[in-house]
Parts: sequence; structure tokens; C-alpha cells
Amino acid sequence: MQQQHRQPELVEGSLPVFVFPTDLVFYADDQTSHKQVLTLYNPYEFALKFKVLCTAPNKYTVVDATGAVKPQCCVDIVIRHRDVRACHYGVYDKFRLQVSEQSQRKALGRKEVTATLRPSASQETPSPRPHDDERRIKEQFAESEFFEQTAFQTESRPVAGGPSLLTVLLGLVCMAALMLPTLGEQESTVPVYLHLSVNKKLVAAYVLGLLTMVILRT
Repeated sequence: MQQQHRQPELVEGSLPVFVFPTDLVFYADDQTSHKQVLTLYNPYEFALKFKVLCTAPNKYTVVDATGAVKPQCCVDIVIRHRDVRACHYGVYDKFRLQVSEQSQRKALGRKEVTATLRPSASQETPSPRPHDDERRIKEQFAESEFFEQTAFQTESRPVAGGPSLLTVLLGLVCMAALMLPTLGEQESTVPVYLHLSVNKKLVAAYVLGLLTMVILRT
């Protein structure tokens, strides 16, 4: 009798998460560095869904802050620095990638990635990060609060201000044209040169109908 292999139930936060790179460095004088790419790998036999959180979401734009990764596949997450100012030089922010199974809501694993803005790449010497510096960063983020990172900032739509003055005036002209007597009417106190033909009134009625539709949509 064959035994059925069951996948062991994963404990929340115990699933290893594979992300590259683990450090993002943006350079103020190099616009090409303002866009970085994080690659999330899924070496498992089941699909994963992910969410990107950040300690400073207002400084970054994340393309596809939430999504899914198929089994044994990977996905690229584009991160753009959109607040390149001198006051942010040397400040360490952090991204947290949370993953879970598509059928579950609890986070099975998480991985944190540091991000920093520096003035220029030419001013740096390639050297490993000092141990004291690493310890300071870990202490800084030990109790950090992460916020949901939206993919794109929602564009605010201008509030509709109603129909334009030109639309209103044109509508009044069409209404006045329809109220004028038709060409050929004898009993009218209106001068003859203000009498309109049937075709002209039909045009005025058609234009008035179009203006009404425009006004209702605004």
C-alpha cells in the first residue's frame, strides 16, 4: 500500500525567502540608479503570493507591490526612488517582502532589504560595511514599523466644475432659436428677419440635444 506524501504544515514566518539583491543603493547624481530591480525567487513546488512593505513608502514607487510567483519561477519587482534630496543622504530605509500561499493569508516567510541614498558613486571606495555600522542598522530597524507600499500613486482627478460658460451660452442661443416663430407665420409681432426656417430649427434642436448630453456627463 503506497503512502501518500503530505506537505508538512508550514509555521508562520518559517519559510525561507530568496531575494536578490539584499541591499539597494541609489545615487543622487546617477539617474539610472534611481530605478532598482529586486528579484524574488520561488524554488518551491507551490505558488506564492507576495506583498512589499516599506518603512518609508512616500520616498519610493514600487511596481507590482503585490502579486504572485509560480512554482520554480521568479519575478522582478521594480523600485524607484522618487524623493532624491540631500536630506536623505545616508538614511537607511527598509523593504520587507512577505510571502504566503495563495490559499492562505498568514505570512509564511519574510525577507528584509535595506535601501539607502548616497550623493555619488565616485565618492565611494569599495569596502565591506563595518561591523559597528551593521549593528547600528540592525538596532535602528529592530522595532521599525512597516507600511504597505502601493504600486503607483493614485492620480487625483480634477473635480468636475460643471458645464463651461460657452456651453451654457450656446444652449441659450439654441433655446431662443426654437422659441422664435417659423418662417411663413403671419400672425406674429416678431420682425420677419427673425423668423427661422424649419431646417434651422431642426439644427438648433439637434445642437441643444448634444449640449444636454454633455452637461449631464459633467
